[in-house]
Amino acid sequence: MSVSRRELLTGAAALAVLGRAGGWAPAAHGAAGDGELLRARPGTARLVPPGYPETPIWGYEGQVPGPAVRLRQGERVRRRFANELPEASTVHWHGIRLANAMDGAPGVTQDAVPPGAEFLYDFVAPDAGTFWYHPHERAFEQMARGLYGALVVEEPDPPQVDRDQVLLLDDWRLTEQARIHEESFGALGDWSHAGRTGNWITVNGDGAWTRTVAHHERLRLRLVNVANARIFSIDTRGLDGWLVALDGQPLAKLEPPAPLVLAPGQRADLVVDVVAGEGEKGLLFSREREGTFILATFAVSGVARATRLPVPSPLPANPVTPLGELGRARHATLRMEGGAMGRLRQAVLDGTTMPMRDLAARGKVWAMNGLAQMPQEPLFAARRGETVLLTMINDSAWPHGMHLHGHHFRPLSPSGEPGPLRDTVLTDPDETLRIAFVADNPGDWLLHCHMLEHSVAGMLTWFRVA
Repeated sequence: MSVSRRELLTGAAALAVLGRAGGWAPAAHGAAGDGELLRARPGTARLVPPGYPETPIWGYEGQVPGPAVRLRQGERVRRRFANELPEASTVHWHGIRLANAMDGAPGVTQDAVPPGAEFLYDFVAPDAGTFWYHPHERAFEQMARGLYGALVVEEPDPPQVDRDQVLLLDDWRLTEQARIHEESFGALGDWSHAGRTGNWITVNGDGAWTRTVAHHERLRLRLVNVANARIFSIDTRGLDGWLVALDGQPLAKLEPPAPLVLAPGQRADLVVDVVAGEGEKGLLFSREREGTFILATFAVSGVARATRLPVPSPLPANPVTPLGELGRARHATLRMEGGAMGRLRQAVLDGTTMPMRDLAARGKVWAMNGLAQMPQEPLFAARRGETVLLTMINDSAWPHGMHLHGHHFRPLSPSGEPGPLRDTVLTDPDETLRIAFVADNPGDWLLHCHMLEHSVAGMLTWFRVA
């Protein structure tokens, strides 16, 4: 197979097209005082090659990605969020099982932080793994402008690797002047179809991300899909190894690193050896309907060691409460409906049953359990420590990456066998999927589609842990 560096659309012609168009325990360690400053503010970034201008973005500390937050398991995170944007925002710490008040969900766990104001986020990271942070207010726009960053919690005894690298995978919708295509924010076509996808792919804000490595060098690659809606289908060449964790939670048994489907919000940790030879390249790429696109290039120079390191042991499990007896679990059902080519005819909005045409006129083209908005009553209320079995029915023509706040769950096989822990799961069109988790984190928590346009257009609900 021949793999070339291709973007969804290439060069000036591509840009011209769109130019027309449980962390509630005490901390073992931690910072003192008011917390390190984390500012959301406008900035610029070199997303495209020289010859084009830099792109105006919104970023944490004015950069893409925002500063990486890296700490040890059990340490406390203290960040004083300062909003220097022209609109309200928050910070959601995606995947961390933290105290409810620190979750960054406006209208549920806190008020949105207005321009010029601050909010102190203070929580403990109970799990080692790969996580990330991003806004939860107008996320469909703010994240598409560049607001996100990595949150890495290191194991007490991490695996032996030569390099630990975070790779934040994103796509951008740019004009021919390399500016973010602002006119398409809120476009009903995006909201009712797959969501906002772009014409330029970056890794860590770089459209041609490359690093020099050595033959037989061992890498830990922490992959994070930060895109609004793009699903990456990842494969490798010249890199051989193991998938060791999903969504920040270690796998009990190591798996092949590829092929790997990564929906928005999902993460994967790979431990790979560079098996490409001197002068060759190791590649990380995505196979998609439009073609095969290189995400990251590892140019091989020199030899790290004569032979490969031994097969690593699985990472130590995090302290996630094991499932109780599923036969005694609390049951709930979530039906996802709507979108283009869907079967939704009507849904309830603001207490009124409306036909699809009226819903679309109000920007609501999706519904869950017949509601096209955040419901007043929770999807379910569970006692603390109770096992919950949730059936999710995708009665639509589009995939949805469903993200559960404050907890990790196990998808169940058709026979009822629990799979690996996740906090975000991809449901395919016409698929019925069951997940199970222990509701052990008190508070009101969101459950929503992480295709961000779907969420704002109706795919958002909540549950309560008493």
